[in-house]
Amino acid sequence: MLKRIVQRTMSSIASYADKHTQALEQYTPCDVADALVKYGLPHGGYIPNLVQYSKNRAEAAPATAVGRAYTVLYAPLDDPRPAVKGGYIDIAPAGAIVVIGTASAVQTGGVAPYTRISNALYGGLMSTRAQYLGCKGSVILGKIRDVSEHNALGYPVFAYGLGTSAPTKVVKVVAVNEPLEVQVPAQGSANAVDVRIINPGDYVAADENGVVVIPAQDPAFVDKVLEAIPPRVKADELVAEDIKAGVPAGQAQKTRRAGL
Repeated sequence: MLKRIVQRTMSSIASYADKHTQALEQYTPCDVADALVKYGLPHGGYIPNLVQYSKNRAEAAPATAVGRAYTVLYAPLDDPRPAVKGGYIDIAPAGAIVVIGTASAVQTGGVAPYTRISNALYGGLMSTRAQYLGCKGSVILGKIRDVSEHNALGYPVFAYGLGTSAPTKVVKVVAVNEPLEVQVPAQGSANAVDVRIINPGDYVAADENGVVVIPAQDPAFVDKVLEAIPPRVKADELVAEDIKAGVPAGQAQKTRRAGL
């Protein structure tokens, strides 16, 4: 059943590693966020509160972990939805970023600790399998464990925090490759909550600065975002050179970013 679910979703995703993922590897999540802001996402696609716990240390590896989202949803054992049969990690697509979330009921509105599940949702064995299958990294909207194992593998992992206990006594997988809802603080509004959606196949770019998601439903939008990144990056390089030469920062930015 699980394999059929993933195959059905994958049929609508041409590839988890495509020309867009290859292009994005050249840039940081900050570069991507700037382009997303330009095209109408004021938060720049940023998923807050995630910390990088390990990175790809392979020779010539890109600094940015990039792939399309392969999503997994955990819920408490008393959730009425049945547990998904089979191991989600065993059929993770090559080139994907594994993105694991929790049901809205156990999220904390985007304020610490971000989830009411203190058990780790993900550990070293999961990274071992994901890396073998060709995944590019894992983003856990919850806690992880086995930090030394992720680092020994050189496999990029991002999470809200750390735990020590396995998840099976408190949560179950209830969906694979379905949209994930992520509660985040509403910007500029005290105590208000926004919900960001991560869809299967969305583009994920992550490094030590954080995790950014590009909605993939409209290929033309993705193309626009990618086209906007290089000139902005080049402009900022020139701004830095100007500042080092004594030009005031505001003047350098105004001159070099004109028309962007």
